[in-house]
Amino acid sequence: MTEKLNFAFWGTPEISSQTLDILFNRGYIPFIIITSPDARSGRGMHLTPTPVDLWASNHNIKCLKPEKINDEFIENFKKLQIDLSIVVAYGKILPENIIKTPRLGTINIHYSLLPKYRGASPLESALLNGDTNTGISIQQMVFKLDSGPIIKEIEIPISINDTKDDLRKKLTILGGDTLCDILPNIIKEKITLKTQKEEDATFCKKIKKEDGLITLNGNQKENYNKYRAFFGWPGVYFFINKKNIQIRIKITKARYENDSFIIERVIPEGKKEIDYNLFLKSNI
Repeated sequence: MTEKLNFAFWGTPEISSQTLDILFNRGYIPFIIITSPDARSGRGMHLTPTPVDLWASNHNIKCLKPEKINDEFIENFKKLQIDLSIVVAYGKILPENIIKTPRLGTINIHYSLLPKYRGASPLESALLNGDTNTGISIQQMVFKLDSGPIIKEIEIPISINDTKDDLRKKLTILGGDTLCDILPNIIKEKITLKTQKEEDATFCKKIKKEDGLITLNGNQKENYNKYRAFFGWPGVYFFINKKNIQIRIKITKARYENDSFIIERVIPEGKKEIDYNLFLKSNI
């Protein structure tokens, strides 16, 4: 049986809702959930709730979706008398007075071994750089990007075949389980904090769609690492001239073999997915 904890959960994408599943299954149920407002998506650009908003609705937990963390929101949040805030990919910088409001402070799961890869794209950065290991860091948040003292870190290997989706699944489970393991000590205030070494800090940027561009005669390992890092979104693509027309080709399946980046499946611009060798022989 878990000890009672009156906590707020801040998160937005699917990785956040999956962490909520882990917390819920271990007996930790948030008192309140805060997520980003509905956003327009899909071909019809309809307003769509976040995965965390849907999770809250399915579990009958109150969910707030502030456009801004303004003074009115802060005052109302203080009235909730929260013990702890847990932040997993919320997507916005929290003001210092929000971070410090809960009795036990605010903690965050970050998907790298801090201080390496502070910022928005730690999974992608580890794969882009061909790292052979990564992990999760649970940190006590401060008002400076990913620079709070570390409560717990766990390291895992990265397989040469891991894509971003593979790595995300592993780290989501690792992060959620580790969080649940240490919550009893956080509640009892029996944790040891490790200060990050600022001189070792590295930073990663937000990924843009155009980052997925590769050239086929470029470095083969770098092309493969881009494929792994940008698998799904934004994807990797290149341009090819066929019948004097430049066509954008998105790579959907590839492998790395004998020091070569081997493309297996592609989606030519405006067409359906096709075997790459068939595409090269076709009249498309």
